Amino acid sequence: METLPIVYWMQDRTFMPEAPDVETAWTWLLERRSMTRGCFDDSLPPIAAAAYAEPVLRTLFPFHTHGTLKFIRDAPPWPEPPTDDLPFVVLGEPPYRVYTAGYATLGEVATAEDAISLLVAHLPADLGADAAGQQP
Repeated sequence: METLPIVYWMQDRTFMPEAPDVETAWTWLLERRSMTRGCFDDSLPPIAAAAYAEPVLRTLFPFHTHGTLKFIRDAPPWPEPPTDDLPFVVLGEPPYRVYTAGYATLGEVATAEDAISLLVAHLPADLGADAAGQQP
């Protein structure tokens, strides 16, 4: 049985494909591939580059949505409802704001690198252990 790609509607009624795996999601995000998440957001590149520089974040699915960069533990297909339990960054001009998954403010910082450092500092401990190849 052939697996069909997961797609989402964009406002102009065209399809936006969802990356099938974490590595592809990062590639599309960093390249700003046409008709994919983040391709239209000029404030994304500094945050995406800073996030990709963090090994623990490279193991997560980067999810650009509604002016934010979120991280999801797994690639699609996601369970219903999807697990959204990790901190995220609000995009735009500095200062950058970082929030918990529950929308509590973690802080506001001047650079993309500082925003990602703050986000990483608030990831669950098991993510860091998994990324380092250690047992949680």
